[in-house]
Amino acid sequence: MSKSLFIFAEIKPKPEHFHAVQQAIFGILKQTREEAGCLSFDLLEAPDKDALFLFEEWIDEASLNQHHEQPYTVNAANACKEWLAEPTRVVPMHRLA
Repeated sequence: MSKSLFIFAEIKPKPEHFHAVQQAIFGILKQTREEAGCLSFDLLEAPDKDALFLFEEWIDEASLNQHHEQPYTVNAANACKEWLAEPTRVVPMHRLA
């Protein structure tokens, strides 16, 4: 059984900042996917374009924590702070079977 950590994050930008938040995340996709502990990092969009979702898989929590310390991650998160309609909802999960 895999011990990897899955993250499902719901990001709700203010409507006028939707594209800016999307671009900020696009800006870190390649670097994040190249991190040693990243198994998957996918950006998804709600059909009504009111929310973005990140679906991530990391080899462990330490790898996720290292990701959050990367300058590009910190910069993207700081840039988006004022653009969000509400705090990002993050759900960590582990595979059961």
